[in-house]
Amino acid sequence: MNSFTDIHSFNLLFNEYYNRFILFAQSYVRERETAEDFVSEAFTLLWENRNNLSQDTNPQAYILTIIKNRCLNHLQHIQVRQRIEYKLNEHEQWRLSLSINTLQACDPEFLFSEELKQIIDETLLGLPKKTREIFVLNRFEGLSYKEIAEKMKLSTKSIEFHISKALGELRSSLNDYFPLILFLFYFS
Repeated sequence: MNSFTDIHSFNLLFNEYYNRFILFAQSYVRERETAEDFVSEAFTLLWENRNNLSQDTNPQAYILTIIKNRCLNHLQHIQVRQRIEYKLNEHEQWRLSLSINTLQACDPEFLFSEELKQIIDETLLGLPKKTREIFVLNRFEGLSYKEIAEKMKLSTKSIEFHISKALGELRSSLNDYFPLILFLFYFS
């Protein structure tokens, strides 16, 4: 019979090592409550598994192994969370820099210039007639996809396809002026 299988021996073990194990766990996880949880869980597992453990099981090593593994899992979880937070922060920094650079490069005079109007006109003229007509009805005359579909006797999906095609061509032509696309075609 193991020396920790009766309640008296278990209590002696608990009283002698509980605080030591907490200090051990706390030195890694830095939080007293978390360390206490891990130590309590380890003692509970020892007690619950006492009849299944071999005679030569060292109870202190058994408990410390459980605590060590809980601390490792805890720290690895924190490490993964910090990596994700870092990546999200890094992405947000990139978006912020992109927005700043785009605004700094934005020339309001160019937004209303003949040069930009010419690029748009040439792109629209290069579109197939039906695509151009659908795009003009939607973006410049304000008709909905459904209204255009009824007027042209086409499906709404077909209208979506033509609008998407026109926007793709404009996006390609105005690649250097992407924020202008948003201003001209989504808010007009």
